[in-house]
Amino acid sequence: MFSRVLLALPVLSLFHLQTFATPVAQFEDLGGLFKDLKNLQAEIRINTRELVQDILNGGKSGQSEEVEPKPTACTGTCCIWYDVSAELTRLFKTTNGECNEFARGAVRLGFHDAGTWDPVADDGGADGSFLMDFGEHERRENNGLQSIRKVLRDLQARFSVGFADLAQYAHNHATVSCPRGPRIRTFVGRTDATKAAPVGRLPDTHDAPENLIKMFEEKGFTARDLVALLGAHTAATQRFVDQSRTGQLDRTPGVWDVDFYNETLANPAPRDYFVLPSDKALSAHPQTSNAWNGFVDKQLAWNAAYSRAYIRMSLLGVKNVSSLVDCTVTLPKETGNGGR
Repeated sequence: MFSRVLLALPVLSLFHLQTFATPVAQFEDLGGLFKDLKNLQAEIRINTRELVQDILNGGKSGQSEEVEPKPTACTGTCCIWYDVSAELTRLFKTTNGECNEFARGAVRLGFHDAGTWDPVADDGGADGSFLMDFGEHERRENNGLQSIRKVLRDLQARFSVGFADLAQYAHNHATVSCPRGPRIRTFVGRTDATKAAPVGRLPDTHDAPENLIKMFEEKGFTARDLVALLGAHTAATQRFVDQSRTGQLDRTPGVWDVDFYNETLANPAPRDYFVLPSDKALSAHPQTSNAWNGFVDKQLAWNAAYSRAYIRMSLLGVKNVSSLVDCTVTLPKETGNGGR
């Protein structure tokens, strides 16, 4: 999530620890997701709205184990996503069952698409602009995402799904494709972008902790959310932060585990993986160190926190939340037990 990093998630991997999940009410003035939840209309799909609201408020899990095979006569909104899912499974897994570079790229791309939302301007966000013909893939902050962008554009052309939905669906599919990764509730029905996301909205790997915390708080995330999201670096690699030391950010980049948190704390850092400057700083910062240490050896707690925080991320700037459809059933099953 940091710009200039080929990570499983962009600098947007920012997350901290304070409250477990911030109530929607605290952010209902932000716009996008929160504006939609605030100004509900009678004709809106109440079930989706209430589910999202309950997840963000901590009343329901952001994960789901419900899996359903594609019906023989399939006509609903989710039908095409079964076919997309099958292709992503083929693309995201290695022969030994771990997740690969395409999966890592999909995680990062989901962040880079959604993380451009600004609460004041109320533009950018999870609108698929990164996958569209607006030139975002040519920006330096998006270096390393060109290959997965091409793969996903090919899928979009083949299955005619929305760019905005595909960017977020691919992220969620990638996390569960990694052993121990969460099966995040996945919604479709977003509106695609009509223009490029503004430049300069993504965090940088050299940003000070205070800047990163503030940036995410303005988008509705707590410090704990930031730390949770940063954990996606467990499946990340880097090629552009330090080209003399390209490679993984923890010892198990093909597995969605919490080793990243403990390994980032190591002093000095071993030479067999690379620690991002922003990760190191956040792991020791007074506002985030408790959250960081709280995820060490706590796979279940992290998966739960990550799922809830990422659902919020995947809906930034989305103004029709209540009309979205839950298509989580189309995702593959978890592998490696997710720490359970």
